[in-house]
Amino acid sequence: MRRGLSRLILFTIVLISVLLCTQGQNPAAVDKTPTNKVYFFELHEDIGPSSVRIVDRALEEALAMNADYIVMSLDSYGGLLDAGDTIHVKLLRCPIPVICYVTNNAASAGALIAISCDSIYMSPYAKIGAASVVDETGNPVDEKYQAYMRGIMRSTAEANNRNPEIAEAMVQGGGAVPGVIDSGKILTFTTSEAIANNYCEGEVNSLTEVLKLANIENATITEYKETGIDKLMGFLLNPVLRGLCITFIFLGIYFELQSPGIGFALVIAIIAALLYFAPLYVEGLAANWEILLFVIGLILIALEIFVVPGFGITGISGILLTFIGLVLSMVKNVGFNFEMSGNGAITESVLVVLSSFVISIAVMFAFFGRFTNSKLFKTLSLQTSENNSEGYNSTIFSEPASMKGKTGIAMSDLRPSGKIMIDGEWYDGQSDGDYIMKGAEIKVVGVMNAYLIVRLK
Repeated sequence: MRRGLSRLILFTIVLISVLLCTQGQNPAAVDKTPTNKVYFFELHEDIGPSSVRIVDRALEEALAMNADYIVMSLDSYGGLLDAGDTIHVKLLRCPIPVICYVTNNAASAGALIAISCDSIYMSPYAKIGAASVVDETGNPVDEKYQAYMRGIMRSTAEANNRNPEIAEAMVQGGGAVPGVIDSGKILTFTTSEAIANNYCEGEVNSLTEVLKLANIENATITEYKETGIDKLMGFLLNPVLRGLCITFIFLGIYFELQSPGIGFALVIAIIAALLYFAPLYVEGLAANWEILLFVIGLILIALEIFVVPGFGITGISGILLTFIGLVLSMVKNVGFNFEMSGNGAITESVLVVLSSFVISIAVMFAFFGRFTNSKLFKTLSLQTSENNSEGYNSTIFSEPASMKGKTGIAMSDLRPSGKIMIDGEWYDGQSDGDYIMKGAEIKVVGVMNAYLIVRLK
């Protein structure tokens, strides 16, 4: 009995000890392989301001989640040099290993972005190279831009332990690379050629194969999600929309000048200007001084129309400043240094503004006659005639001194010109500077041709 009781107590003690040793332990957790956190995003577009925004947000989110790897799916024929350079610097400085998966093309600025990554994987039909700086027609630009691009490509290749001579050969004037390419040609690799020359770590067909070849096991993947702001900014930065905004700026101002007081034409011009400049300002393209040039240009044009007689230096200066402000706002530059943008970006901006101006002129000639005869125009504008029988005249004063000092009433708003009445007679009046409202008492201070120069009494 005692021996049985002793055995029971001993068994109970052993059982309790085993339970205490294993309590709180999860066998599955003990055996589980550590998880690799992978952040994945796509860059399938022409390289530009929207691309910089995507990469910025992707890297920020990857850092915030403490990702172990970043995988970028790339398919691009290239784009703006300044945007490509900005992205390549961000990728080189990223503390998280970045893997580039080229699904189809990595050309021009796309090639620069690809070799900025820690490793490159390519689909069987992908290409990488052809990184010469070209204009909007696809023709290579000046040698100084090519030399700048060769320097960027070379330093980037060196940073990631790749052959810098091969990177240079992807740009016009890069020279020959023995066994790879002859002098005078621009290098582009297929997948197999890139693998053979250490510009690709392997051929893959999917993200899963990328992770497998990169020895990233047990990965949890977080994908980049495009936001409404991303879509909106991409839409607003479209060159076609920018051209339309410029067109509506010109047309709005023109119709407002043709029919003062309508109001809605000016509102359209202001909205178009905001839609044009705001996205460019947010993306860091339009600087304060460039927007100021545009505003000063409009002010000079207004002065030429309303204040300065004839058409001369004021109007020409206004047109030039407006044009320059619109063009430079689309191009990244430091002062007037355009090395980071290249001739292609400048030419594209000039063409966008010029084409918008031409379209505006065509619309003015084609539709203004219909507009002035429309019911809407007749409802919003003055439709009466200024007949002599009603007191209107445009007399050249033979004795201008006799009119000075006389007082009268503004029969219309003077901004700066309009109609006034003095001693029961109607005259053309012009304010000497102040805006004068209809019905205000005025005093003649001078005479200029057929106009009486007046001010508020």
